Amino acid sequence: MGQTTTLRMTMSLRHSISRFCVSILLVAMFLSCDKNIVFSEFQPVQDKIWDKQAEFVFRFEIKDASIPYNISLQLRNSRLYPYQNLYVIFEDSRLRGNDGDGEDSSLRGNDRDGGDSSLRGNDRDTIECILADSTGKWTGNGITLFQNVFMLKTNYHFPDTGTYTISIRHAMVDESLKGIEDVGILIERVQPSFRPESMRRKINNRIVNPNREEPP
Repeated sequence: MGQTTTLRMTMSLRHSISRFCVSILLVAMFLSCDKNIVFSEFQPVQDKIWDKQAEFVFRFEIKDASIPYNISLQLRNSRLYPYQNLYVIFEDSRLRGNDGDGEDSSLRGNDRDGGDSSLRGNDRDTIECILADSTGKWTGNGITLFQNVFMLKTNYHFPDTGTYTISIRHAMVDESLKGIEDVGILIERVQPSFRPESMRRKINNRIVNPNREEPP
């Protein structure tokens, strides 16, 4: 009886130690991934209808320009979204100053004639994001809202430290696009053996027709 009890206690202790080690490992992995996130923000679509003229602007600081970054677009859509894909225009710009004054007019990129004198180094592209497969199954994670992550730039080196902005607007033919509920930007440091969020899932986007506002 004594040996049986001792054996059970030993096995129970080993099991507890094993579970503790696994928990510590998971926490360490989570903290490691979280430390690589430089910026992550979602903005809600007003009334859950994305107007063609509506632009989502994200402002962030880059404090270390010596390392590469991955920049991803995050989208949450509902079952009301009527298409398989979504074309979006993204534009990134750098503010001339590092302090910033918080004025919205300094964040709008070159959406006005002649551009905004407070911005420089504008880079603009159009991408196609696949939100559903050929059978109509949503590609994102979720039950009522489906979240996708689409890579915009990989191993990207910012030219300098300072304040940057990224603006996002849709390039679909619809003037009022329903079904997209949140738009977000994720920026992560690239570390050895580190896989960004958008690489952990199937990447469902491609760069198409730079500087064109309408899909082909």
